[in-house]
Amino acid sequence: MNDGNFHTIEARGVRATLDLRGGHVRVFAVTQDGRQVEPLHTAPWIDDKAIVDDESIDANLRFLSGDFFCAPFSTSDIDVTTLHGWPANSPWTLVGVEPHPEGGQTARYELIKRVMGARLIKELTVRDGHPFLYERHIFTGGEGDLPVANHAMTRFDAGGRLSFSPKRFGTTPATAIESDPALGRSLLAYPSRFTDLTQAPRSDGSTADLTTYPFGSKHEDFVSLIEDPANPFGWAAAVRPDKRDIFLSLKNPADFPITMMWFSNGGRDYQPWNGRHVGVLGLEEGRTYGGHGHKASIAPNPWSEAGIPTSLRLDPAGDVEVRNVIGGVALPEGWTRVASVEAGASELVLSDEAGGTVAVPYDAAFLTRGA
Repeated sequence: MNDGNFHTIEARGVRATLDLRGGHVRVFAVTQDGRQVEPLHTAPWIDDKAIVDDESIDANLRFLSGDFFCAPFSTSDIDVTTLHGWPANSPWTLVGVEPHPEGGQTARYELIKRVMGARLIKELTVRDGHPFLYERHIFTGGEGDLPVANHAMTRFDAGGRLSFSPKRFGTTPATAIESDPALGRSLLAYPSRFTDLTQAPRSDGSTADLTTYPFGSKHEDFVSLIEDPANPFGWAAAVRPDKRDIFLSLKNPADFPITMMWFSNGGRDYQPWNGRHVGVLGLEEGRTYGGHGHKASIAPNPWSEAGIPTSLRLDPAGDVEVRNVIGGVALPEGWTRVASVEAGASELVLSDEAGGTVAVPYDAAFLTRGA
């Protein structure tokens, strides 16, 4: 990964590598407690030349890895591009790297294409001793509204547990993401709405516990979780006992009021999936009307009419930005689930169900913008 397609930034105990071909974070690695934590997923075909070189396949699938930014999220049915837009499917170029004043590095990358006329900058920061990748996406100029999201993915080789900041409700789209049995399978009921994540309706009339992975086999499913408006800080935690780590997704709900769960567990039989994309969970923080696409997200919809932002408005004369953080933390001995996550000014404190805690360095001002 030393060729011109990749760029790496490093700080003490953490490094991140960006795939410049589509803006995907290929590597995010943390050294903690004497071992390496690498919580992100990479697709099993990313080194398969037959797929990587096949331009009939969308770039976001050919290079599918780690975390990437979507603008628009889901279907690009206004400024027609491809699924998840140019930021996830076209090249980025390095603008520059600066040292962080407290130790670490910040890199800025520019999307070569424009998004609805806007220049888009991806800013990634790693800091000494912080087990996090701080992500900032800045639109300059442009005009119009569009749904946006980050698209982080982790993988469970041997199952795990999920927990979240409080949500108002969960919901599935109007139709299953794999409705043709000749191509794939979905297990949840579509559409559905529920408030208990351990009791999500399945199509067969039973329920699924979305806090335990997996809840089924050979399926593709998609769920949107709406943040409780009382939350000043949103989080998702995925415990992987076999890897002895915790994947974290952190956000300011003012930026991203939706957390989306993409269950990709061997439920697609066609190229490039071929039934081999197994154990994957997308934890995607968004400002979007779920997976309904660009048009639906900027039109009046049930969420926007309830006061839930489903799009971002560009500023023809200025900048508009969104921020998120992903992290990887060593799993303390005996932990099976994260019960709470609290942000202090300079540390993040995780608690388990038995009351144990672990604290790691964290810059809370990044998401609050110093407020």
